[in-house]
Amino acid sequence: MRVIDREIAKCVGGFRSTRRVNYRLLGLTRAGLLRRFFLGTKGAGQKALYTLSTSGANLVGAPLRGLRRRQDEVVVADVFVAHQLRINEIYCDLKFQPILIPDAKFEKWVSFSEPLEPGTRLIPDGYFEVHTPPKILAAFLEVDLGTEGLSVWRGKVESYLGYAISGGFEQRFAQSQFRVLVIARTERRIRSLQVATLSFTDKIFWFSTFDSIARDGFWSPVWLRAVGDQRQSLL
Repeated sequence: MRVIDREIAKCVGGFRSTRRVNYRLLGLTRAGLLRRFFLGTKGAGQKALYTLSTSGANLVGAPLRGLRRRQDEVVVADVFVAHQLRINEIYCDLKFQPILIPDAKFEKWVSFSEPLEPGTRLIPDGYFEVHTPPKILAAFLEVDLGTEGLSVWRGKVESYLGYAISGGFEQRFAQSQFRVLVIARTERRIRSLQVATLSFTDKIFWFSTFDSIARDGFWSPVWLRAVGDQRQSLL
């Protein structure tokens, strides 16, 4: 996940006590296995964030993809960190929260550090599979914080459509088709993304907001297609 906060650590580690997770994070930091830095300002409040150190990565045999931040550095604003934390929230929701659908099972999560295919710049924010008896949901994740223009989004739509018909997806993931789940901050942004997407296709793309998912749940009818305003569930 590259960077975590206390709430993500509680979810992944199964902690119920805030005091206990704080104690564990502090211990790992003092042992040199995590590096801690802070996001925010003293006036508005600071949030402690943690990333793997070189020693931590070596201990668990993980690639060192942690953030390059100095120990206890204070960062006022960081778009990359905000984006990664949102991705991590979705990952935790998928992997560690129950799917209230009979016999549905989370099977896979893939993170990406390189483009899906040579010659493209498309790097999804994640890919996951959920298996149910009648079907398998295979989906790429796009977390949209509104920091990129619609022209960038149109380029992503074209790249996903090209990937869908190239045969590369089926060869790599052994599935016949996929969806692209787009999660944005506001309904207004969703509408703009819908319109931009609809100039290419009304298929494979599904849209929701962080607030809708937090309020009703990832597997609830909180998803919109590129056309229409009928909210649907994924399964």
